[in-house]
Amino acid sequence: QVQLVESGGGLVQAGGSLELSCAASEHPFNYAMGWFRQAPGKPREFVAGINWNGGRVRYTDVVNGRFTISRDNGKSTVYLQMSSLKPEDTAIYYCTSDKKSFLPSGNDPSDYMYWGQGTQVTVSS
Repeated sequence: QVQLVESGGGLVQAGGSLELSCAASEHPFNYAMGWFRQAPGKPREFVAGINWNGGRVRYTDVVNGRFTISRDNGKSTVYLQMSSLKPEDTAIYYCTSDKKSFLPSGNDPSDYMYWGQGTQVTVSS
């Protein structure tokens, strides 16, 4: 079973930037991957997704233009570059995959099977 390990979370001031990484334990790992986040008391929500070769990406509207998802298949790693961060971006960020080449048609957590442990991102005002 593949392990997904996130890193790069932390505390940042509003307007700042952070880059999250997610490394898969399998090599190669040429599958679609995604990032979700969950704030306290709220459901887990889709943030961004990328297909197996990086040729197709998808973002939720509230992060489009501020966040960039990318991948390095040689390192079995996906990245989430976050800029212009806002306090409402505060959440635990999770990396996920369903070990399929293409992104699911929907953005529901149930569309994905494998999850990392999450990394905390806190944006102060």
